[in-house]
Amino acid sequence: MVKSDSYSKDGKSPIPDRNAIMRWLRETDDAALEKLWSDADVCRKINVGDEIYLRGLIEISNHCVRQCGYCGIRVTRRSLTRYRMTEEEILDCVRQAVRFGYGTVVLQAGEDDGLTRRGITELIKKIKNETTLAITLSLGERSPDDLIAWCEAGADRYLLRIETSNTDLFSKIHPPRPGHQSDISRLDLLKMLRQIGYEIGSGSLIGIPGQSYSDLADDLELYRTLDLDMIGVGPFIPHPETPLGGESDNIALSPDDRSQVPNTELMTYKVVALARLLCPQANIPSTTALATLNQEEGRELGLQRGANVIMPNLTPAQYRRLYDIYPDKACLCETAEQCQIHLENQISAIGRKIGRGPGPRRH
Repeated sequence: MVKSDSYSKDGKSPIPDRNAIMRWLRETDDAALEKLWSDADVCRKINVGDEIYLRGLIEISNHCVRQCGYCGIRVTRRSLTRYRMTEEEILDCVRQAVRFGYGTVVLQAGEDDGLTRRGITELIKKIKNETTLAITLSLGERSPDDLIAWCEAGADRYLLRIETSNTDLFSKIHPPRPGHQSDISRLDLLKMLRQIGYEIGSGSLIGIPGQSYSDLADDLELYRTLDLDMIGVGPFIPHPETPLGGESDNIALSPDDRSQVPNTELMTYKVVALARLLCPQANIPSTTALATLNQEEGRELGLQRGANVIMPNLTPAQYRRLYDIYPDKACLCETAEQCQIHLENQISAIGRKIGRGPGPRRH
């Protein structure tokens, strides 16, 4: 257990400096890492408590106009059957979230022009009129007018991952939309989202080919600079039918093995723990990707190393398997009811409790 003098009298955790971040990212000794896990867990307990908040995830569309080099729903993947949920299908999932006692729904999709400003605005209004749920949107890079309209309609949070703060690396794995060379950067969009009035969330992929330890440290320091309300990180798991997942026209990223960040379960835990220490009050999920890497205890270990949120999937079964961003996702075969029971048992087993209400960031 971490010594009590590692924490100040007001309960604030020590903030790792750049050298400490780099040391922890390269640390491989299990005994040494117990200190990081303990520090992150104590920091989590002090700042956000023992409650684990459940955000009901609804993957409302797998259409996407982008050509990201790793994502299974990229526009050029012709073998994928596309779907877009109807408003009533989405509202059925929202009602299920209410029955399960969730405080938030997350509406997630590819960057889909078929999800119009008006359509999403009307959907948000209906959810707000019918429920007390908070609404998180994860709909990619959208115009300022869209983002303003959705916030005015009642959306509470917006999740937009930077994927990497290395702009050269980002441009290689995430080419701009055709005809949109002057797109606003994701960093500028996050700042705009904060100004509009959203709680903002972001995060990175861990282990992108060509990503250095210094790049990952930059990501972590950026989270603190942005004062993120939500931080979602996960290992780089490319879909096999993408350039970075096995297609013949591989993107040339030329990673240096001496500095290349591995896309491992261990590295993901380290980033979760460091994110907690750098942003003590943020909401940090233990992601499906962690459960994919370690189905037996990946999600629980994330919760014991700094995380305080889980996003159970409410997407109907006929669509869930089509939201195929990476292979072998966890929970694909579970119904929403089965997932809920499983999560309740997991949370109880580690001595934590389910939080009630929307669970906003604590200030």
